[in-house]
This record gives sequence, C-alpha cells and structure tokens, in this order.
Amino acid sequence: MEKRAIIAAMLMAGLLMVYQFMFVKPEPQQTAPPGKKAEAPVSPGSNPPAASTPGPVPATSPPPAKEIPRPPERMVVVDTPLYRAEVGSNGGEIKTWVLRYRGEKPLVVAGLTGSEGLEVGRAGAPPQPVAFSIEPQALKLTKENPAGTLTLAGGDGFGLEVKETLGFHADSYVVEQSIKVENRHSVAQSAEIILPWRAPVEWPKELGEKFQGQHPIRTVRLAGGSVIREDVHSVAERRAEGAWIALESEWYLAALIPQGSGWHLSERKISQNVPGQAKPRELVQIEVRTTLPVLEPGQAWEGKVTIYVGPKEHARLKGVGAGLEKSIYFGGFPLPQSYGGLPMEWLAVPIMALINIFHAYSGNYGVAIILLTIITKVLFFPLTLKSMTSMKAMQTLQPQINALRSKYKSDPQRLQRETMELYRANKVNPLGGCLPMVVQIPIFYALYVALSVSVEMQNAPFICFGRLPKWMPLLGGQDLWICDLAAYDPTYILPLLMGASMFVQQKMQPVMGDPRQAKMMLFMPVLFTFMFLNLPSGLVLYWTLSNVFQIAQQKYMERGAKNQKPTAQKPTARALKKA
Repeated sequence: MEKRAIIAAMLMAGLLMVYQFMFVKPEPQQTAPPGKKAEAPVSPGSNPPAASTPGPVPATSPPPAKEIPRPPERMVVVDTPLYRAEVGSNGGEIKTWVLRYRGEKPLVVAGLTGSEGLEVGRAGAPPQPVAFSIEPQALKLTKENPAGTLTLAGGDGFGLEVKETLGFHADSYVVEQSIKVENRHSVAQSAEIILPWRAPVEWPKELGEKFQGQHPIRTVRLAGGSVIREDVHSVAERRAEGAWIALESEWYLAALIPQGSGWHLSERKISQNVPGQAKPRELVQIEVRTTLPVLEPGQAWEGKVTIYVGPKEHARLKGVGAGLEKSIYFGGFPLPQSYGGLPMEWLAVPIMALINIFHAYSGNYGVAIILLTIITKVLFFPLTLKSMTSMKAMQTLQPQINALRSKYKSDPQRLQRETMELYRANKVNPLGGCLPMVVQIPIFYALYVALSVSVEMQNAPFICFGRLPKWMPLLGGQDLWICDLAAYDPTYILPLLMGASMFVQQKMQPVMGDPRQAKMMLFMPVLFTFMFLNLPSGLVLYWTLSNVFQIAQQKYMERGAKNQKPTAQKPTARALKKA
C-alpha cells in the first residue's frame, strides 16, 4: 500500500483518538441572539410579571376564603409496560418513576429527584403545593387499555380552586398535564403557578447510582432554535423564554414542555435540609411558571404542560414534536466560521435508524450491526473491486517503478513525472487502493458516535453468557461475553479477533512500493488492536466483520484473476521514443 493509504489509515486512527476530547462534549452556553430580549435574572421570592396582564396584580393575598381541611397524603400507583410511577396528592408530585428499560431503573427517587408538584406562589410568601384529592386509587395501562388519567382537585386556601388532570399512555413516556384555576373568592386576585423539578448537584455517595446515567449532570433548554446546556454545578438563577427546559444525563431526560404562551422557564439552586446531616444538600431546580391574569370572581384560567421522563431515544423525542430530539448532542466537525459546523447527526441518525429497523426484525442489536456491515460491503463492492484491480495493476508495474527509482534516485522531480506518466500510460490510479477505506471512514465515525450517545445501545447484549463469579482472578465479576454493545469487551477477545483479521487482510494485499514500507504496514494490525481495546464492542464487531468480508472479496477476486490472461504492460511515451 502506498504512503497515501498509510496516511488515510493513520488519519482514521487519529480521528477516533481525539474525538472524545474535541467533539463529544456539551455545547457551550449560548448568549441570546442580537435583537432579542435578554434573559432577566429572578430574585428569590419575587414574582415575574405576566406576558399580558389585563389589570394590576394584588401585592398582598386576599383574606382566606374559608378554612380548607388538608386531606391526608395519598399515593396512587401508575403501572404501564414502560414504567411504574407513584403520584402523591401533595401537589400531584411524581415521587417515583421506575423505567422498565432493560431492567428496573429508578429515574425518580423520592426526596432526591423528581417533580415537586404544582405550587401556588404569592407575593411575600414562599410557593406552597396544593393539597389535592386524587382519583382513581390506582391506574394500570396495557395494550388493551392504552391510556388513562388521574384527576386532582384542591384549593390554595385563598379562594383559588385548582383542578389538574394527568394523562398517561402505555406506549409513551409522556405525561400530559392540564391545569384549570378558578377564582371562588369574592374579590379579584392573581397568583403564580409553578411546576418545579429537582435533582441534586452532587449524587449522594451513600446511595450510589443504580444505573449509569441516573444522576442528571446538566440543565438543557431550547430557546430561539438553539440548545443551551449548562453543568449543574454552574447553574445560576435566571428566567428565560423558550420551548422547553430539562435535566439530563448522557442517556436520560426529564423535560418540562409548556404549551401555549405566557409560560416562562427558569432554573436556580436551592438548599435542602437532610435529616442526620449538618450540611444541607445543594439541589438544582428547573421550573415552568406563569403569572395568572387577574381573575374576577367566578373567572377561570387554563393551561397545559407536557412532561417527558425517559430515555433519550431519538425517534421518541422527535415524536413529542417540540424539538426535544435536539437534547441529544452528537458532536460535529469544526469547519471555518463562514461555513458553520457539520453536525454528526446527519450521519449518525440515519445509521442508527437503519440499525433500529434491523433490530425490529432480528431482536438483537448485534445482529443488526452484522446486517449493517453486510449492506455496507454490498454497496461498496464496486469501489472495492476497483480498488483491488488498481492494486493488482500497480503490483504489475512495480518492476518498472523500481527501475525508475534506481535511474532517477538523484532527481525526485523527474522520478515523479516519469512515474505519473507510467500510470497514465497503463490507466492506473495510484489512489484507487485507498478509496474504499476513505469512503468508509464517515460511516465508521458515525457508527462510533451512535454507539457512544444512543441510549438504544446501552446494556444491549449480543452474545451474553452471563457474569463470571467475583472470586475468579482478573475477570471476576465481568460479563461474558458481550453483554453491552456500547461498552468495551472485558475479555478482549473481540479486539484480538479484529487484529488477527486485519493481519490476514494485510498479508493478502499485493506488495507494492518499498519492502520496508510493507513491513511497517504489518505493524498496523497491532496498533489498531491496542486502539480498539476500549472502544465500544459494537464498533469492534463492525470493523471485524468488515475485515472478514474484505478477505472473502479478495479471495473471490484472486480466483477470478487466475482464469484471466495477463495483460501486456504499456511502455511510456519516452520509452517508445528511445526505442
């Protein structure tokens, strides 16, 4: 293989090694575009003004309409094929949300993460959750009973009657929240409706994460078509306009999506006293809030908010219809500022969609990757055929090239001209051997991104025999064999197979150029083996099978070449002139 092939291979290796450091990182916080209103900070305890208020909002609360007895706390279990949730009557807070996603995964932990329910805020007093009655006593959804609702009703003690309806679906992680507020007092009044969601800044060490990605690590929101991310440690108190706001880990999301105008997004840090601990716990809180218009006696206001609590599957997020799929950050190639960036999702999303189609029929993501490899090799077979033909032709010309090197070893420019003329005379493209490798780099790169950021591949097994006993040396407690396609192979069997297949492929390729260069190329399988040791198993599986199919194609080409008569070599124009 020529130097250009070496450069192409090393370029691919370099891209893989620097990708995680340069590209897969949270997008920097973006400032508001010129000409748009900047986000205004919110002072603790203050009420932001409504977008459109028909009259002045009372500075103080009216006297209580009547003493409303606070019903005892009740919990209602919502059981669906995708999750199990517990909703409390104190504000309608979501106390528990356990995903049924390749095992039981508690995404909401009572007292630590989750919704704080519906709160009513008034000037001069902290927001208070509404004491609701809640019906029915339980809700179980199945394919035969795909949807259901919980109805909550209560008052704030100052004449505002609040009714809330939570809609659940058996095939979705979306909760549809409908709110109706009616003024039952004898005087006009207003208040603020707040829907908060909390998570700890630091996950408690004594609890430990039950699964990778349980702990939200960033806030993310969509404003003006741009996604703005911020680490939970850096969150400052602010209010903003936007389509939605969420708390996210790499693979899971809790998002609040207001419907209609008049809503605001906000985020801030709060402190929580923990029993038995002297130091309060620091929490980050995202909110969707709105200031009600002044409601005359008997008047009502209605609003809607959509909640998504689940995995960051691209198809599901896109199905919500609010641009929630933009919460998945695929990274991108940096380009000159005049050209913008090249989002990797242009390649990663179609590849992941194709893998999901194959998975729907096979039921195994490893099999889906095998099918993707076959499709790729079939599509690129014409290029592979052209590459092998070019390499064979260059091997045939190698004696003449070596003669030119000996003749013009002191004149590099003349050697280059004579060599290129020899290639032209025999219609040989010196770059033809590198073409399949160069074309496959974007697919390989996009597959790496998809495996790294797509939750579909997390904990997805291929050939999983179980977990080895912990008492075993070295591999004790490790999975056997490939139980997670998004993680590295703990036995390192697959990377070694990849290195062996690459070595066989190198040995089968025609020897061209300097023999010392050919020996150096035999070191490439060793280098790639070490590179692939800690890469996702799904990626190593793709590359290994790609090598195996490449070997099969080379065998097929060699068998066909034996049945063909060798073609005569054409001398260059200068050689004919000298003759």
